[in-house]
Amino acid sequence: MREMTKHNLSEAYAGESQAHMKYQIFADVAEKEGKPNIARLFRAISYAELVHATNHYKILGEVGNTVENLEKAIAGETFEVEEMYPAYNAVAELQEEAGAKKSIHYAIEAEKIHAKLYTEAKEAALKGEDIKISKVYICPVCGYTSVDVLPEKCPVCGVPGEKFVAF
Repeated sequence: MREMTKHNLSEAYAGESQAHMKYQIFADVAEKEGKPNIARLFRAISYAELVHATNHYKILGEVGNTVENLEKAIAGETFEVEEMYPAYNAVAELQEEAGAKKSIHYAIEAEKIHAKLYTEAKEAALKGEDIKISKVYICPVCGYTSVDVLPEKCPVCGVPGEKFVAF
């Protein structure tokens, strides 16, 4: 693929990905405000944006087999933990941005767990196996992730366990 086309598709992928997430967030707000049809519209169009992002990502050659995808996921999570968030936190610290620091702290704690879980999943996939889990619990405030055990409360932000989202 020629460089300009690759650049453009990468930019389009980023934009479609952000639109997908933004519309999910907007749908949650509409739902909380008692506007279920507007929420549904946001979710539907969010899905369309996901389709666009997926198409672009595949054309860019970024989707591989499960082991390759796990390697990319591990690299991404590790980058966030070791480089990206520490750098962002340093700026937030310097600028005394308490909200940003809190958000970054929440993310970095969750990303550490994600990298570990992806590493375990890769080990299983390399053996031709799937991982053995029944449920994954996610804290809706900070993203803390627990496998098979619903915490009594979130160890990062203190949210009660019954508020966790199960997958």
